[in-house]
Amino acid sequence: MALVKKGSRLITVNGTTYRWRLRKRPTYDQGLVQSPLTFAVEHADTPGTIPVITTDQPHPSNWLEIQGSTVLPTQVADSIRTTLTNGWSPMSPGPPFFLDQSVGFVPSH
Repeated sequence: MALVKKGSRLITVNGTTYRWRLRKRPTYDQGLVQSPLTFAVEHADTPGTIPVITTDQPHPSNWLEIQGSTVLPTQVADSIRTTLTNGWSPMSPGPPFFLDQSVGFVPSH
């Protein structure tokens, strides 16, 4: 399954171009700050398996107005390198590859 191109951004890591995207609107749990912000990545030219990266911060558009920070391209590049190290094969089809970087996330009560 490919990412929607609208709203996605391109990033080059180690000479390979990827497309990444995060939801503009939070999911219900993200809106209540019960789950952290996630974003997805794919190979820009030959999409295959999509890694879903879970961050340690709340969605910036959460409904409780808890301060969330934006996802920076350096964070995306680091996450791509980590998924590649952990066995992500960007051009091979398959189920989503999950990378959990949510250590330190504190859900609201």
